[in-house]
Formats: sequence, structure tokens, C-alpha cells
Amino acid sequence: MKQLLLAISFYTRLPHPQTLDYQQLPQAAIYLPLVGWLVGGSCATVFYLADLLWPQTTAVILALISGILLTGALHEDGFADVCDGFGAGFTQQRILAIMKDSHIGVYGVLGLVLLLALKISVLATLPVSAVPFIFLAGHSISRLSPLWLMQRYDYARTNDSKAAGAVYRPTIRELTFAAVIALLPLVLLPLFCALAIIPVFVATGLLGHYFYRHIGGYTGDCLGASQQVAETVFYLSVSALVKAA
Repeated sequence: MKQLLLAISFYTRLPHPQTLDYQQLPQAAIYLPLVGWLVGGSCATVFYLADLLWPQTTAVILALISGILLTGALHEDGFADVCDGFGAGFTQQRILAIMKDSHIGVYGVLGLVLLLALKISVLATLPVSAVPFIFLAGHSISRLSPLWLMQRYDYARTNDSKAAGAVYRPTIRELTFAAVIALLPLVLLPLFCALAIIPVFVATGLLGHYFYRHIGGYTGDCLGASQQVAETVFYLSVSALVKAA
């Protein structure tokens, strides 16, 4: 329970006890899918209520805003930094330096705009009754991607002693536990939607290989980017499966 509260306190803006032991924060990462339940449930609730008053597209945008507010745009920030770093950097050192810069560049802005446009365009055309459950599943499953990268690759900033202290490699057992939690919301969707996890895992694998090839591993920004990419790929895959069904 303490590690779950740690995960909620770090990955969301929700109030939390002040007595938490943040030395255990790295191990708390295995509860990311449960945090996904929380964020996805918030998005689902906002969408359901907003859809009673406004068009579906507006409801989707409001739901996305609620998720961003709840997480403090933590993963979106990582995605933007990755776009800037890998878009403008041509060497490992340069990529890492750009990602560490707090300013956002053209690549980051374009990446975020296109990513949000993709989410809105897809979710606004899905069956209204299914969107809340798709939000829940998307946020939960996508948070398995950072854990997979953490288990498979090394942390890329070898000279960053402060961040290195927060690095954690989940065991296979812990990753399996997280996977079960992440995949549970799929039971709320039609059975064929389970096929959407295949493109998600393929995209995560390709992204991890891309990071490894260019910077030798991952950073915190890479983990955030992997969550955003996995979430978007899940929505795209479910939309394609619904259209084909």
C-alpha cells in the first residue's frame, strides 16, 4: 500500500500523505498500471458526463484535459522532450543534452500537437458507449510499456548520479504482476479488442530498440514518451479493429 501511494503521489497531482518514504519510489513503478486505472477512470468519467451535454469531440477533448491535469502532463512532457532530443540531436551526448533542457522546441510542439490530434480524431469516431472503457484500458495498458523498457534496457545517463539513484529494473515476476493489472480492463471491451495489445507491444519494442541504438538505453523522458506512444497506438488499433468487425 505504501508503494502504491508513492506511485500515486509521483505520477499524479492527487493529495497524498506527507510521511511517505521516497527512497522506495523506484520500486513503486510496478504500480504504474494501477495509476493508469485511476487516470483512465477519471478520463472515462469526464467523457461520460461531458457527452451528455456536448458533442463527442468536445467530450473527448475535455476527457484528455482531465487526464493531463491529473498527471501534470508528466508523460506528455517526456514525449515532447524526446521529440526535441531525437529530432534536433545527432549524437548521444547532444540528444541527452537537449532532452535535459527545460525549454520546448519546434519538434516538441509539433509532436504534441500531432499526438493530441491523433487521439482526438480516433476517439471522437468510436462508439460512444465504448469510449469510457477504451480510456480505462488505454491508460492502464500503456503504462506497462515504461516498465518493459526499464526491465529490458539500461539507464542511458551514466554520469547522472542523482537520477541513477532512482533507476530500477523490475524482475520478471514484478513485470508479470504489472501486466496482469494492466490487461484486466480489456475484459470490459469486446474480445477482439484484445488484439490491440499486439501493435502496442510491437511499437514499444521498436521504440526501445530505437532508443538503445541512439543513446544506449532509456531516460525518464523516454519512459514518458513510450507511454504516450503506446496509448495512442492502442486507440488506433482498437479503432481499426472496430471498423473491421
